[in-house]
Amino acid sequence: MKGKLVIISAPSGAGKTTIVTHLLEKGLNLEFSISATTRSPRNSEKNGREYYFISVPEFIKRVKNNEFVEWEEVYKDFYYGTLRSEIDRIWAKRKHILFDVDVKGGINLKKTFGHKAISIFIMPPSIKELEKRLRLRGTDDAAGIRVRVVKAKSEMKLADQFDSIVINKRLELAENEVYRLVHDFITR
Repeated sequence: MKGKLVIISAPSGAGKTTIVTHLLEKGLNLEFSISATTRSPRNSEKNGREYYFISVPEFIKRVKNNEFVEWEEVYKDFYYGTLRSEIDRIWAKRKHILFDVDVKGGINLKKTFGHKAISIFIMPPSIKELEKRLRLRGTDDAAGIRVRVVKAKSEMKLADQFDSIVINKRLELAENEVYRLVHDFITR
């Protein structure tokens, strides 16, 4: 029997990666699905741990070979996607799959897997707070933050396409709410 899928999506800076890390520590038999990307590693990121870092030509070749369950050009020349082999790898371990994916990727995964998946949208409390978090994160310059904020505004309009929306105003409360949703889904 194959496991279930837990899809966590959010605009950049809303806290999805922190919430995903929290879920992985909770003993829910979840394993993180490592996405493929064409962007360069940040800080201490390692290939095969946070992402599979591949070149744009390699990514396009894999798209043409139908190796992705879903993929998107999230920013110009920055592709992200979920490899079919990653899903097979985790299900072979008899685990549930935990996705930390962009909003369109989350919608596409839910459409593909239907009732086998739960999709949760992490909503920032406001655009102003999201912008503040992006600045504090320190991974983008002012122009990069503006691009992310514009994208976030359009992504937030898609939140109603998810099974649940959790507002991340206070991290601990958001973590607890997401845990409850995931626990209830996995155990039913």
